[in-house]
Amino acid sequence: MIKVGKKAPDFTAQAYSKGEFVSVQLSEYLGKWVLLCFYPGDFTFV
Repeated sequence: MIKVGKKAPDFTAQAYSKGEFVSVQLSEYLGKWVLLCFYPGDFTFV
């Protein structure tokens, strides 16, 4: 279970960067500050 103050599990996700979709993995940013934001409905026509 994910809890505040605990390490996030490693995962891979699609991201939109510099005009294209790319695959990013959380472990690529080990030792760096990372802000994760999620909001459903992005890039949809709802």
